[in-house]
Amino acid sequence: MKIKAVFFDIDGTLLNDHGSILPSTKRAIALARAQGIYCGIATGRGLPNVKQVISSLPMDMFVTYNGQYVIHHDHVIYAHPFDVTTLKEIVQYAHEHKRQALFGSGDKMMGSLTMRIGQSKLFSHLLNHLPKGEVFHFGSQLLKKLSPNQKALRYQQLSILQEPIYQCVMLCSNRELVEMQQFLPNCDFQRSNPYSVDIVPKGGSKIKGIKEFADYLGIEMSEIMAFGDHLNDLEMLAGVGIGVAMGNAQEIVKQKADFVTLSNNHDGIYYAMKQFEVI
Repeated sequence: MKIKAVFFDIDGTLLNDHGSILPSTKRAIALARAQGIYCGIATGRGLPNVKQVISSLPMDMFVTYNGQYVIHHDHVIYAHPFDVTTLKEIVQYAHEHKRQALFGSGDKMMGSLTMRIGQSKLFSHLLNHLPKGEVFHFGSQLLKKLSPNQKALRYQQLSILQEPIYQCVMLCSNRELVEMQQFLPNCDFQRSNPYSVDIVPKGGSKIKGIKEFADYLGIEMSEIMAFGDHLNDLEMLAGVGIGVAMGNAQEIVKQKADFVTLSNNHDGIYYAMKQFEVI
């Protein structure tokens, strides 16, 4: 089986715990692209944020917003926004429950300053150094304290809501997620960290975005390799030809993957691509 495309999750995969891309990772991607292998991102982040985080790393395609917005060499090949009714329901939920929320369009994200801080590299780096049991409590409490206008949020007035919206990121624990799912039956929920949830249109996922890319270029799913570490990577790793879990991945992700490589701090991407003779 010849691999023709490789997708990388960002946090905990492409980035090490210091928020940097390892030299070995850059080399692996450069070697793959030199052979004509497409290399790209599959993430819950929006495109502007992605390009900022990996600005020094050339990529061929971007599956963003958990598969809702797919770009190949600056050309949008798939876009699946919320319908008007569902978006109104999300805004209503955020308003009534005084939730911190962030809304993503094709070229920007707007909403809670608190959530923008939560998506920053500095905040992620801080959480990476906490004991696992304390991550949600510390992260969510800090985000709440950082919000000066939590009780007066009026998302209805956001200008971005006049544009197609592909994802909403909302502060939410696992316990609170059950209620949210009942209130928003036309949405799917992807978790890439312990203190917030990515809300996308029903049926949305990274693997859906990857399939759209594969169909666009005539690539078989069996000819695709993907790397991930978190719950929102499960479908992606199971749906491609070679699904690789990072050594630092959650245990359930490792169990579902075809291969478990070294960690994001110890050349995991380079090691796996060498093992499967992609490079």
